[in-house]
Amino acid sequence: MDAVERLSVIEDLRRLMARYVYSADHHRWQDLAGFFTPDGTFTPHRPDGSVWLRMEGREEIAKTVGSSGGPDDVLVHHLFSDEIDVDSATSAHGVWAMEDIITRPENAEVSEEFPFKGMHGYGHYHARFVKVDGSWYIAELEQTRLRLDFTH
Repeated sequence: MDAVERLSVIEDLRRLMARYVYSADHHRWQDLAGFFTPDGTFTPHRPDGSVWLRMEGREEIAKTVGSSGGPDDVLVHHLFSDEIDVDSATSAHGVWAMEDIITRPENAEVSEEFPFKGMHGYGHYHARFVKVDGSWYIAELEQTRLRLDFTH
C-alpha cells in the first residue's frame, strides 16, 4: 500500500468516526449501530478503568445506547486528535481523544435510571476497523475515561 492509499484509508476512518458522533448527537441509534460490523462490540469504561458495560452486535448497541438517555437530552460529542494505523487494505486501528456532554431538560427528574442533570466526560475512543465489501466498519470500540463530571 502506497502513501496515497494509506492516507485515503485514514480519511475514510476519520469520516466514519465523524458520522458515528453525528449520529449520536442526533439520537440516530440505528444509523450509529450500522457503523459497526454485525457482531461489533462497544465497551465504555469508567474513569477507574473498570468496564461500565459491554454491548455486542448492532441490535444491542442501538438498543442500549438509545435507552441511555431521554429523547429531549442534548448530546454533544467532540473528537480531537487521532492516531490511526493502517494494518492492511482491510484492517486498521486508531485512538481519538474525545469529549462528550449530556444536558438534560430543565424539568427532567433525577432518578436511578437517569441519576444526573448533566454530564461532561473526557477520554478516548480506541477502535479496530475492518473493511467488508468495500466499506469500513467498526469491529471493536472501547471508550476509556479520564474524567466524568456530573451535575445533579
